[in-house]
Amino acid sequence: MADGVSVSELVEKIRLDVFYGDELLEQKKVTVSDISRPGLELTNYFKFYPHERIQLFGETEISYAKDSMTKDERTKVYDRMADVDTPAFVVSRGLPIPEELIQAAKNNQVPILTSTLPTSRLLSNMTNFLEDRLAERDSIHGELLEIYGLGVLITGDSGIGKSETALDLIKRGHRLIADDRVDIYQQDEQTLIGEAPRILRHLLEIRGVGIIDVMNLFGASAVKNHTEISVIVHLQNWDKDAHFDRLGNGEQTRHFFELDIPKITIPVRVGRNLGDIIEAATMNFRAKNMGYDATKVFDRNLNELIKDNSQK
Repeated sequence: MADGVSVSELVEKIRLDVFYGDELLEQKKVTVSDISRPGLELTNYFKFYPHERIQLFGETEISYAKDSMTKDERTKVYDRMADVDTPAFVVSRGLPIPEELIQAAKNNQVPILTSTLPTSRLLSNMTNFLEDRLAERDSIHGELLEIYGLGVLITGDSGIGKSETALDLIKRGHRLIADDRVDIYQQDEQTLIGEAPRILRHLLEIRGVGIIDVMNLFGASAVKNHTEISVIVHLQNWDKDAHFDRLGNGEQTRHFFELDIPKITIPVRVGRNLGDIIEAATMNFRAKNMGYDATKVFDRNLNELIKDNSQK
């Protein structure tokens, strides 16, 4: 999990305007993804004040402070809100900023940021960004590509041909997200996101050739920075004694964080075109998610054949 996100990065990604505190943006860190809308605090209730959160002021908070509080009350409340750990004050809708809030921010070195976005949309944008950046992360060995719009994580023993297979798939028009090392994090209760470490982004290593820049060789359409991981394709050396699923009715999964991701194991053998097989596996996986299961069709046809033969 990241130690924190600088307020300057938040300003850049959410496209906020800096009203006060340009020089503070790099040193101020956001360590939690929750955003506080200080309604109770404006009534001088600070027992559970989350001072480490970004404090977001919308039309409700600004109007209440203007119409229902005296100047002295605003001064005292805003000064208590401007804690040393408070990352920033954010004002939405381009609303006028109270003079007392400006003075409290200056006295306690808290940046003031503004946006013209509605409060609810601004809250959602900041929360989504912070949840992604502050989420617990892990790294796994493999290739991550987007094939027919699905994030496919290719795993297997070192030297089995993952990078060469990834190159073949890129030449077929699919997108590379990460080669060799994939950083993953859980975005929400149903979504696992994979991306490349910054130092490896858009690069692919091929034994005997070296490192190639996929974006320069194949164009911007051949790469993507991150994607949701929908299915895992595990490459395993062929073993006549090993059991491989032949009908497609065996359900395998791999557990990450709180999620179980579907897994398909493909035997690797001389003469098998892994690019074709992975494309077919991906399309078949998509078809199953859309309600069409070829295994069930086979079972139905087999049952009908048995029924016909028994009648005869």
